Amino acid sequence: MDGLRWRTIGAAAGIVLALVWVMPNLVNFSESSWWPSKQKLNYGLDIQGGLHLVMGVDVDGVVKESTTRMMASIKSDLAKDQVEGGDVKSEKPEQGEIVITAANAAAKAKVEKILNDKYPTTLQVVGSTDNTITARYFDSYLNDYKNRVIQQAIETIRNRIDEFGVAEPSISQQGSNRILVQLPGMADAEKAKQLINTTAKLDFMIVSNELSGQQLQALIADAEKAGNYKMQGMKYSEYVTRLNADLKGKLPEKTVIYFEKSENAANMEAGAIPMLLRTDTDLGGGALDDAFVGYDQYGGPQVSLHFNSAGAVKFADLTGASVGKQMAIVLDKVVKSAPSIRDRIAGGQAVITLGGGRDRNKMMDEAKMISTALRAGALPAALEQLEERRVGPTLGADSIHKAKLGAYIGAALIVLFMLIYYKGMGVIANVALIINIVGVFALLTSFGATLTLPGIAAIALTVGFAVDANVLINERIKEELAMGHSLRVAIQEGYHRAMSAILDSNVTTAATAVVLLYFGTGPVRGFAVNLLIGVATTLFANVFVSKVIVDTLIQKYNVKKLSI
Repeated sequence: MDGLRWRTIGAAAGIVLALVWVMPNLVNFSESSWWPSKQKLNYGLDIQGGLHLVMGVDVDGVVKESTTRMMASIKSDLAKDQVEGGDVKSEKPEQGEIVITAANAAAKAKVEKILNDKYPTTLQVVGSTDNTITARYFDSYLNDYKNRVIQQAIETIRNRIDEFGVAEPSISQQGSNRILVQLPGMADAEKAKQLINTTAKLDFMIVSNELSGQQLQALIADAEKAGNYKMQGMKYSEYVTRLNADLKGKLPEKTVIYFEKSENAANMEAGAIPMLLRTDTDLGGGALDDAFVGYDQYGGPQVSLHFNSAGAVKFADLTGASVGKQMAIVLDKVVKSAPSIRDRIAGGQAVITLGGGRDRNKMMDEAKMISTALRAGALPAALEQLEERRVGPTLGADSIHKAKLGAYIGAALIVLFMLIYYKGMGVIANVALIINIVGVFALLTSFGATLTLPGIAAIALTVGFAVDANVLINERIKEELAMGHSLRVAIQEGYHRAMSAILDSNVTTAATAVVLLYFGTGPVRGFAVNLLIGVATTLFANVFVSKVIVDTLIQKYNVKKLSI
């Protein structure tokens, strides 16, 4: 009985948790503070309609710009080392190829030393004559740089879309130089394109300690109460603009309040950390040439920054005057990071250290996020629309209606079959099936997944192999009863003997889903995720929970006969 008690508690806990997750899809709890989960299931483009765009990224153009900057840097190095007859040109800048000319062998040797000393991981010598050296970006560096350009463009688009408030946009890389943008619920293509092509605004701002965190929170709360508004339900930029306007005169001069998202928060509204920043730094993304992930002497990740000549002077002056303070990296009024300034940083190059004592993978993710955010403001790549498709809400509603109708008819047929053919055990199987479907939607909601038509197909497939599990169990129980065993023994042996076949079928289904998840893209991955969730809920509901129900009836309520 003790084993049954614990299994009953486990089954009940799982069902209650599923109901907690799935209820916000049925009842509006947005205004209720007592319900633990308010997350709802998201619907994909094929269900609720919206906009499908494929954008081409001018990667070659950005590589050409990078080559031009590299040529300027090498020219500067040649001038510093007084290389005789030194000149730099490029006939293939979009391929990262540079030709350096020297007057004689001695000057050429100086050029080779400069390349080896200053650009050992960036440039490789691919050709040489008596007075010229042809250098080109390493393939690994060039591929990584192109990938960073794509990620920068994705970050820029995501910032713009998030600002507009489109729910659950899908923004992903497609091939080597394309970005797929799916905007559910948005039908205005021109507005979307205008939004996407807007350049992100990057600023470097000094964190002010004139007001404590508690004082900032109190000022924000007073302003929200007086104006009857909150960050939730407003565009972030509108909220920040209104808040700072309401606090004008209450904040120190030349300061503004921006917010940083807490590390563990799902969105800004759930974990906004206010920061008081100086507005007189006058250092923005236009001063930055590049930002990328580098490594310190111990192999720890850090963010390396390269400023242009004007930016280098400003950055040196700013860091020199702010040693010991924090410098906030702000992208579109959102604080991405606020590292401490240890010393004056001259030379146009700097690093952002991330501190120690943390998981290296998390530090690497943070370094990638910061560098991508910086590039999003500093290196906006030209975007070209290659494809546009609009899915109207009518088509989406029609898809939902047909999917629902098919699901209702299929479910009704299955329920009737189980009731007529398996009678009492059919009732238990139907209860388990309902718990199974609730569990599928609960897990999809808790994961923040997006439900698409392929996902609905996977749920229908889940119903099929869930019922198959119960058919196997019931047929095994019938065989045991036919052999003259008691109901208790028949049920025990029926579940036991059916388990190997159930596990085999679910493991092979899960293996197929994993392959689809790994190699597939878009809708195929969505189908695979739903299929994996279906496998998990089937084993829980149609095997574990149904066994708990049957054991409870026999052992606790002493049921002697159960029609099957």
